[in-house]
Order: sequence, then C-alpha cells, then structure tokens
Amino acid sequence: MTATHPTHTSSAKYAWAGGLRLFAAVMLSLAGLLGIFRGIMAIAEDEVFVTTPNYVFKFDLTSWGWIHLALGVVAALVSYGLFGAAAWARYSGIGIAALVIIANFLSLPYYPVWSVVLIAMSGFIIWALCVDRGDDERAATGR
Repeated sequence: MTATHPTHTSSAKYAWAGGLRLFAAVMLSLAGLLGIFRGIMAIAEDEVFVTTPNYVFKFDLTSWGWIHLALGVVAALVSYGLFGAAAWARYSGIGIAALVIIANFLSLPYYPVWSVVLIAMSGFIIWALCVDRGDDERAATGR
C-alpha cells in the first residue's frame, strides 16, 4: 500500500507557481523595457520602421511611439509589483500584457517581426500569471 503525501505535492505545486510568477515578472519587465525603447525609436522616427500606406489602423509613427512608450512604462512598473508577489500586480500584469498584444497587433505593419515576438512574449506572460494562484498558496500556508 502506498501512502500519498499531499503536502509534498502541494508545496511542489506552489513552488512551480512561484517560479511562473517570477518568470512573468522578468518577462514583463523585459517587455516593458523593450516597449520603452521601441517607443523612443518611433518618436524619433527611426529608419527601422516600415510604412504601409493602405493599412486600416493607420496612426502616425509618432503616435505609435507614444502608445508603446506609455505601455512600456506601465509594464515596467507593474513588473516590480510582481517581484513582490502583489495580487494587484498579477491582475494588472494580465491586463497590461493584453494591451501590449493589442498594440503590437495594430502596429504589425510598422515592425512585423518584432511585433510577433512581443505578441508571443505577452501571451506567455498572461499564461504564467493565470497559472499562478496566489490565493491558494496563502490558504494552504495559513497566511
């Protein structure tokens, strides 16, 4: 007869979730930093951006720069809350990563490869933050 040890299983599960939260914090801070750099490049109207004349969601390159700069700053600030395991940061991180996905989708023709990379990165951030269940961890440890 084998005995199961639910405390060992649950502690390993929570360690895994804590690792995912740290992964999301690092990736969100990286996405924020890269968004800040992308915003600065677009505001300065750098030559790395492609212009597509017949795109449905057409904004000026400077407008996209300000959008990406603002999202990058907010993402970097939220990532600091994730390092501290704040519940507000987890929910805000999901929201800001979703906004980053939308902004990168809409600005896809200006910098296509980088937009796809940031869309994928933000998808992993959302996944990691949704898997992390901070409430369950606090309930199991009695905090």
